[in-house]
Amino acid sequence: MSLKLSDFCRYQKVVIQCHDNPDADALASGFALRWFLAKKGVDVRFVYGGANPITKSNLVLMDENLGIGCEHVTDLPKPDLLITVDCQYGESNVTAFAAEEIAVIDHHQVSTELPVMSEVRSNYGSCSTVLYEMLRAEGVDINEDKNIATALYYGLMTDTGDFSEISHPSDRDLRDIAQFNKAYITLFRNSNLSIDELRIAGEALKNTIVDEARCYGIAHAGPCDSNILGIISDMFLEVEGVNSCVVYNLLPSGIKFSVRSCVREVKACELAAFLAEGLGGGGGHLVKAGGFLKKDLVVKAGVRYDKDDVVRFITARMNEYFDTSEIVYAREYQADLSEFARFRKKTFHVGFARAVDFAGPHKSVTIRTLEGDVDVTVSEDLYIILNVNGEIYPIRQAKFERSYRVSDEPYVYPGEYAPNVIDNVTGERIPLLPYAKSCISTGGDGIYAKEITGRLKVFTSWDPDKYYLGKPGDYLAVRVDDTADVYVIEGGIFAKTYEKCED
Repeated sequence: MSLKLSDFCRYQKVVIQCHDNPDADALASGFALRWFLAKKGVDVRFVYGGANPITKSNLVLMDENLGIGCEHVTDLPKPDLLITVDCQYGESNVTAFAAEEIAVIDHHQVSTELPVMSEVRSNYGSCSTVLYEMLRAEGVDINEDKNIATALYYGLMTDTGDFSEISHPSDRDLRDIAQFNKAYITLFRNSNLSIDELRIAGEALKNTIVDEARCYGIAHAGPCDSNILGIISDMFLEVEGVNSCVVYNLLPSGIKFSVRSCVREVKACELAAFLAEGLGGGGGHLVKAGGFLKKDLVVKAGVRYDKDDVVRFITARMNEYFDTSEIVYAREYQADLSEFARFRKKTFHVGFARAVDFAGPHKSVTIRTLEGDVDVTVSEDLYIILNVNGEIYPIRQAKFERSYRVSDEPYVYPGEYAPNVIDNVTGERIPLLPYAKSCISTGGDGIYAKEITGRLKVFTSWDPDKYYLGKPGDYLAVRVDDTADVYVIEGGIFAKTYEKCED
């Protein structure tokens, strides 16, 4: 990250501000930032503006039990530095207070001109995660203070619909690392649903749309906290014949939606991303996900911003998703090789690690990467390849030796997020890069490949429970030496790493 928390320590009077009507993520982020600056001896306040003080029961309990101490103010003496957290200075839901200098720490899409001192990570699920990473960069362990760890954990939990919308590995790291107060989290969670919100859930479930042929459902809910959408989605998915569902509501700034799936052929995270494509953002994990469609982009796409037209739009996107997706099960797939061309790998350096170097044989481990979590069982012949863009996949020793040769050159990882390995029994986290070595592709026997023209879900032979999505411009690949090894190669990576065989 370019901006460091220690950059703020040179200012004498600092104010941290979250958006009006703050939520748990905003409170947790500002709380953690104030904790850091106070430890450094900075004179710091934590405030929010707007017409109304916090009244939501879970937030009141969070403030009382963790000592958040965020002040509701209508006027503010001009500080040397004002730092907005979980929001951006100049937005309509952020009271404009004057300051000598402005800084921004946020995780939303950039919506205004940012000051020089800014750290906006739009691919993170919460601002709490941004603070966690910034504290880690300063060598600060959030578990030094259990209230800080609890606040950040709860901030992430609430902003990602009970962790259902997590997409970035740093979010998963915070979720797994935080040593939170379980009693407090239980208290906050069980104080999250008001009588009015219970009525909203009941009303939404009274007026649902179910497509029996495609086995999906859609429900519209009134304005409510994103967690309530998740509660409605969970209930909706229990209906017979509904294998996936979308529950949404219309907010002044856009459409918030929650997605659920109970079948392996539909990843909730991928469906959420499809619904939000070009209009906002969506993500999560296999069975729970969510997203947001920005109002201005929805209207620009020709959708009237009312309940009837929005539901028509969502229905059309859902139909498109199911009607244009083809599925390949590698263990059953018989490739018509007349449709494929033969390619071989170019010569280039990548990384590899032997699984037994970082975990014992037969252990179940999760390899945490930017693309997602990969579950494998360690064996003597299991290798992990770290490819040209940092993407990671497992390979057996025999195939490794046919396709690569070990190099003495030091390995330099090219990716954004350094992958970790998690022991699924003990929870121990093992950095993968210290075990990585350099190797050179030799081409091996090559692959058969054809360009993908639609949406293709491939269940590989080595991970039959999760599919890998191919989009137009990507390639479906079949190994020459093992035609049961079928997988997807992203188009840009394919162009960089493969060349057509001329013979």
